[in-house]
Amino acid sequence: MSEEPKKNSRLGKGLSALIGEYDTFEGADGASDSAKEVQMLRMKRVKPNPNQPRKQFDAKKLEELTASVRVRGVLTPILVREVTADDHDYQIIAGERRFRASKAAGLKEIPARILQTNDVELLEIGLIENIQREDLNAMEEAEGYQALMNRFGKTQEALAEAVGKSRAHVANMLRLMNLPEAVRESLRAGDITAGHARAALAADDPEAVVEQVIARKLSVRDTEALVRRLAAGGDMKSARTESKEKDVDTEALEADLSRALGLIVDIRAKASGGELRIKYRDLEQLDDLCRRLSRG
Repeated sequence: MSEEPKKNSRLGKGLSALIGEYDTFEGADGASDSAKEVQMLRMKRVKPNPNQPRKQFDAKKLEELTASVRVRGVLTPILVREVTADDHDYQIIAGERRFRASKAAGLKEIPARILQTNDVELLEIGLIENIQREDLNAMEEAEGYQALMNRFGKTQEALAEAVGKSRAHVANMLRLMNLPEAVRESLRAGDITAGHARAALAADDPEAVVEQVIARKLSVRDTEALVRRLAAGGDMKSARTESKEKDVDTEALEADLSRALGLIVDIRAKASGGELRIKYRDLEQLDDLCRRLSRG
C-alpha cells in the first residue's frame, strides 16, 4: 500500500501555497529551510490535534497501513507544529493515520516536518488534506466547514476558494448541519449517504424519513420521491407506493434539480406547458434560492 498522497490541482489558492506539496512550504516568517528538513521525532512527544476534522478511522484500512509501516516504514513524513505542553512538544497538522499506524507498529520515532503555522492554518490544512484524500465522511466535512466559519469568521465564498470546491457544494454540505442529531449519527455511521440526508432535510420530519430509508433500504431517488409525496399531503404509509402519474424522465429531472438546489422540486406537466414548483422552508432558503437564480 502506498502512503503517498495524490496531488490535486483543486487545492484553494491560499492553501496550495500553505501546504506546498510538503517540500515548498514557507512559514509565516519565511523560514522555509527548517520546514523542509525531515526530522525523526520521538513518538511519545507527538500528539494528535484534538480539533482534527476527521473523527473516525476505518479499522481495516488502518490495519493495512500498519502492516505496510512494519515492512517499509513511514514513507511520507507527517506534518507537525511545535506546542508548549507538559506531555508533548509537537501537535500533528496532517498525517494522523500514519501516526496511528506507526504507534500500532511499535515504532519509537516517526519522520516529520515542523511547520510554522497558526490555528486557522492548522484547521484548514487538516480539513483540506482529508477532503483531498476523500477520507472525511459527509458529516465530518460539514462540521469542518462549520468550524472554519464559526471559529475563524470564514464566509461560504472564502471556504469554497480555500477547499477548491464550488460554493454550491459548500452550501449543500453546510445544510447537513440542520439535520437532527439522530440523522447526523446515521450519516456518520454510514447507514445513509449524503444524498439520503439531503433528501430527508427537505422533509418536515427528517428523522422519520431516515427511519424509513434504513428499514426499507431506499435508494436516494426513492427517498427523494418519498419526500415529494409527503410534501404533497400523503402520510408515511400512503407514500410507500410509487406514483405512476409521472414518467421516469420527469422524476429523474425532479431529483436532479432537488439535489442541485437542496429543496423539494415538483414538476407538473399539463396539456400545454406545465409548472415547476420549488418548496422552501423559511426566508433564508428563499433568499439563497433567489440569489442563486439571479446569478443566472
